[in-house]
Amino acid sequence: MTLVKSRQRVADHGEVFTPEWLVGAMLDLVKGETERIDSRFLEPACGNGNFLVQILRRKLAAVELKYGKSDFERRYYALLALMCVYGIELLPDNIAECRASLLEIFAEYLALAPADDLYRAAAGVLAQNLVHGDALAMRTHAGEPITFAEWGYLGKGRFQRRDFRFDNLTQSSAFSAEGSLFAQLGMHEIFTPTKTYPPMTVGELAAAGPEAMA
Repeated sequence: MTLVKSRQRVADHGEVFTPEWLVGAMLDLVKGETERIDSRFLEPACGNGNFLVQILRRKLAAVELKYGKSDFERRYYALLALMCVYGIELLPDNIAECRASLLEIFAEYLALAPADDLYRAAAGVLAQNLVHGDALAMRTHAGEPITFAEWGYLGKGRFQRRDFRFDNLTQSSAFSAEGSLFAQLGMHEIFTPTKTYPPMTVGELAAAGPEAMA
């Protein structure tokens, strides 16, 4: 993997990619979490996805280990694994490459064609979870507040989505700090979703499409 795309991008954006061996070593520090299907990871400067690619591969390995004997469970828990990966990236070519890489890994694991509902649902999820924007400003490239979807699997092929603003979520450490006025409050008492959706099937997620989800 090339660690630098161009000197100009390094000068303009400080863009240098982490080598694959170092990504693996860093993820090994939280190995248990990377192998938990429903653990959520956010890379606020995800580049073309070198961290997220390895995280997804580890999660899918966990899916195979736990649900590999049931095609139904394998498919839906693989989608949940994908739903728990998030990223923000400033440069448009990087975020497009990141989405494409994760979708390719997911589709290859389940042997999906682009016309499959699960493939189209995954594309929609990635359009929502991988944001073209500025993590420091907490804004999308269009200037809107970054909003992330919290996805949950309800079983029997149905998923729940709740949206939360990134700038609100980042306040959690301040609210929960020892001695804080809010230290005794549960997370549900501090944060409320900006929107809660009715339970959705894969078919409904696929029908919504990437444009509707993002």
